[in-house]
Amino acid sequence: MTAPAEPRTAASAPVSPTPASSSPRSGRTSRRIPRRTVDWRIRFAALGLVWGFSFLFMKVGNEAFAPLQVTLGRMVFGTAVLAVAVAVKRERLPRGPRVWLHLAVAAVLLNALPFSLFAYSEQTIPSMLAGICNAATPLFSMLVSVVALSEDRPSRQRFAGVGLGFIGVLTVLGAWQGFSGQDPKGTIMALTAAFSYAVGWAYVRRTLSGTDSSHLAMSASQLSLGTAQLLLVTPFFTSMPDAYPLKSVLSVLALGALGTGVAFLIQYGLVAEKGPTIGSMVTYLIPIVATAAGVLLLGEALSWNEPVGAAVILIGAALTQRRPKAAPAPEPDPAAVPVEAEVRLQTPIRTEDALPAAEPRSAAEPEATAPASAARAQP
Repeated sequence: MTAPAEPRTAASAPVSPTPASSSPRSGRTSRRIPRRTVDWRIRFAALGLVWGFSFLFMKVGNEAFAPLQVTLGRMVFGTAVLAVAVAVKRERLPRGPRVWLHLAVAAVLLNALPFSLFAYSEQTIPSMLAGICNAATPLFSMLVSVVALSEDRPSRQRFAGVGLGFIGVLTVLGAWQGFSGQDPKGTIMALTAAFSYAVGWAYVRRTLSGTDSSHLAMSASQLSLGTAQLLLVTPFFTSMPDAYPLKSVLSVLALGALGTGVAFLIQYGLVAEKGPTIGSMVTYLIPIVATAAGVLLLGEALSWNEPVGAAVILIGAALTQRRPKAAPAPEPDPAAVPVEAEVRLQTPIRTEDALPAAEPRSAAEPEATAPASAARAQP
């Protein structure tokens, strides 16, 4: 899924910078972003492919396992990948019971609940339809942000994007002909999963902004809590599978290790290198991949209204992410400048005096505003 291009977003985390030589004049250490061996465009495409194929993996996993079991397997394998990454990078886990309590709530809203809803929905609807419903996440995110985040004031253009997006949702569903033969219950589950992402990211922005731990450590902790939650719930609602066919087992493994673990690590580096705007654009690639995979590999039927509606949803979602340009600051009136300030402006400034009091954050290093990019842009 994609979690929205969160106004925060949603995700991800800064890559540990490599220290360079210190400047003898400033006494400070400059930071350098590590060079990537794989071009960001290749990693961007890989991220879209992995998350787009996640809907196919859920569909195949459902053939042998209960939806909760598919979700549990996904969480276990995804947590294992992130735990290894945390150990290799020697990241410090978050501290404090209040942070862990908020992470537990985030794990429900961003992992356990939406992952399970998508898995349940695919029992009765095609995987491509679930992928298209996931694209509605940015639309829900803007509506939730208006209610929950008072500082996020939408423009008319963004409201128009929401309206256009929901017209696209109705087009995908074939509302004029009774859901185009699709199961309404399964479709509502998929849309509820997208809404859960939106609520989850609003919650994260309000409660977990500015934590000391890295996004990687926070995401690994959140996924581990979600895994524990499912371990407690799953035995009461499912029974042991009768068989373990290789195709379904590999699908669940890929769903967790690739779609939840490795995909987060790709996005983790992508956002750190290119910024959150590029990282969030993968949202628009996921339904295309999910539709192609469902039609070509699973033989799912495709009607004209589904791709057309998906395109309308994506256009609406793009409009909701656009923000008005800041008005340029007015130029100061020279006549209003005090004499003392005018003297200071004419005084030469030494290089040492122009250095900031603290080392600035690298432009490619996003703020630590939210933890769980593993869940943020995920199906």
